Formats: sequence, structure tokens, C-alpha cells
Amino acid sequence: ALCPQELRSGCFWRGVLAEAAATLIFVGVVLGASAAPGPLATALAGGLVTGVLACTLGAPQANPALTLALLCTRKLGALRGAAGLLAQCAGAVLASAAARLALPDDASLVTRVSVPIPVPVPVPTFATFQLALAAFATAARAAPQGGLALGSAVAAGALAVGPFSGGSMNPARSLGPAVVTGIWDDHWVSWRHPWVPPRDPNVGMG
Repeated sequence: ALCPQELRSGCFWRGVLAEAAATLIFVGVVLGASAAPGPLATALAGGLVTGVLACTLGAPQANPALTLALLCTRKLGALRGAAGLLAQCAGAVLASAAARLALPDDASLVTRVSVPIPVPVPVPTFATFQLALAAFATAARAAPQGGLALGSAVAAGALAVGPFSGGSMNPARSLGPAVVTGIWDDHWVSWRHPWVPPRDPNVGMG
């Protein structure tokens, strides 16, 4: 149900700001690392920044797939979820615009499918599932342990998925570069992840 009173809450806006900031930082770091050859730099950058964000910003979702899952399972209010999604997408677009100005090759920003469809669909689905599993399992853990587990899951998933679909387990990471470059080839693959019902709204990234 919609609760307009939420809009008057400082906690509401702090949460929205945390989603925008976390997604901006995550996407910016990952896109910066994408300038390096091979998937290792991107995977390590994504894993490390995920761990840092989990320890410093209160484990924001920073991932539209998880936010949509929370909305569908009514673990998150409609206004909070919608505002979070908009904040995540805005953060990703801003980070992508900055990366486009800094990096010489626009094409390196975009996640691409490198094997025939439908192979890229189950592979990122599996990677996103293991990330969600790690996020749910660490929701009640202290920040250092939870950050380490989430960062490791992001790095492992990116390394596994990289050769097939660019290593993205986060639709915002794929949306931002697509918006700023206008390259939408196979973009739908990035949104075809399982919406695993979360048990806690404080899970995310990837």
C-alpha cells in the first residue's frame, strides 16, 4: 500500500540517497576497471567495492533486481521501492556518463553477449542466484563478515559470467552504459534474472 507519509521521513530520503550513492559508486568503479583487458580487473573491482559499500552505507540493495524482488514479495513499501529503483537507475546513468567522458572507448562500457542465445540466459541467472543467496545469508551478520561474503560473491559471479555475457549481475550496471551510449544490443539479458524472494530489505549489489 502507498504511504504518502513516508515522504516526510528523513529515514526514507536517507535510504533513497544511499541507493543512489551506492549504485553510482559501484557502477563507476566497475566501469573504470572495464578499461583493463580481461575480466579479472572488473571482477575484483566489483567485489572490493561491494564489500566497502556493505560496511559503510548500511548494505544498500544497489541492484534493481533485488529491489523488484522485495516489492513483489511485499518486503518493501511501494513508494520506497519505486524511489529506490529510480535512485539506482539515476546513479548508474550518472556514473556511466562520467565514465564515458573519462574513457576513450564507449563500447567497452556496455555488457555484451559473446555466445549464442539462449546460453547467456541461464549463466547470469545462476550467478545472480548465488549472489542473492550470499546476500540473504549475511543479512543478519556484522558488517565486516557480510561485506566479505557479498564482495566474494560478486567477484566469483563476475568471473563466471564474464566470458558469456559481460559479467553483469546488476541491471543498473547494464542500463547506465546503454543509456549514455545508445547501444542496446542484447540488453534484455541483463534483466532476465531470478527474482528470488528476499527475507531482508538490507541485501543487494552485484
